[in-house]
Amino acid sequence: MPENIVDPQNTDRKLNRYSVDKTIVLVGLMGVGKTTVGRRLAKRLALDFADSDAEIEKAAGMTVADIFDAYGEEDFRSGERRVIARLLDGTPQVVATGGGAFINTETRQLIKQSGISVWLDADIDVLVERTGRRDTRPLLQSGDPKTILRQLAEVRGPIYAEADLEIKSNIGPHDKVVDHIIKALSKFSRTQTAGSSDV
Repeated sequence: MPENIVDPQNTDRKLNRYSVDKTIVLVGLMGVGKTTVGRRLAKRLALDFADSDAEIEKAAGMTVADIFDAYGEEDFRSGERRVIARLLDGTPQVVATGGGAFINTETRQLIKQSGISVWLDADIDVLVERTGRRDTRPLLQSGDPKTILRQLAEVRGPIYAEADLEIKSNIGPHDKVVDHIIKALSKFSRTQTAGSSDV
């Protein structure tokens, strides 16, 4: 293979072997593809995958929507924070979080301290189309989904921007998003290593 051609498989192996020493945490609005992309990213890097919403539902024995209805968002965020802390405390893996997880100050600090955060960002029309495929999103039940998503993006965007990396997740193959994440992680890892060697 010519030297200027990158072998994605080889890149994945190098990244997994030398660089992934922290859990990779995917953050962003509902519908950006955190779970789908996360599963594929974990497979490419030979890491375990966890979805924080699924873990919360397993622990509570209830769906996220039912937890919201029964206990409210504040209690949900408290449980979410405990689950994410557990997922960060151990062997590096890939974790997909709920849309509001990174917005919570304490949860965000946990992720910043113990993980590598990746903001998956997408255009509003893409989010509307994706979230419209199922009606299990509690925050979209109270009005026009497009309006709600736009408002959420305006409020949450600047907070998501605090993530270590930002990757676009618009229309197109999810594997292409995974490629972009791996490339960005590799570059981020080199930057971090160079930074630590300057100390």
